Amino acid sequence: MTKPDPIPARLAALKSMSVPQLKSEWQTIFATTAPNNSRTFLESRLAYRIQELTYGGPDRETRRMLDLLADEVGGTLTRKSQIADPRNPVVGTRLIREWNGVEHTITVLRDGFEWQGRPYKSLSAIARAITGTRWNGYRFFGLRERKRGND
Repeated sequence: MTKPDPIPARLAALKSMSVPQLKSEWQTIFATTAPNNSRTFLESRLAYRIQELTYGGPDRETRRMLDLLADEVGGTLTRKSQIADPRNPVVGTRLIREWNGVEHTITVLRDGFEWQGRPYKSLSAIARAITGTRWNGYRFFGLRERKRGND
């Protein structure tokens, strides 16, 4: 007979705790004072940490990918490599997109893209430069993620 998992009960108990009780739980788990009084923040962060301590956190490769994504979103490149997206066409491919009567040609590079003689790290940045609004670059240029099983 297997022993029931206590984690769901601990997570459910967070919902019934008062903010002072959540802050006390924070002190116990993190060994620091809680950074704020937001019930939503305290509950979600405590729930994550309880599960992380029990089941383990993200593996090294996942943490690396999250760091790279954060750099890309933040527009900084503190790491040496970029995430290779399987939706990217082969190097040298030219993407053509017409927008407001103007044809735009983008060249796929080994480490990004080129548009109007300037390098870009993402298609989304180019789409934003062209339209002035945020777009998913792959959608803007008509590239779709491959369906599983069609590789």
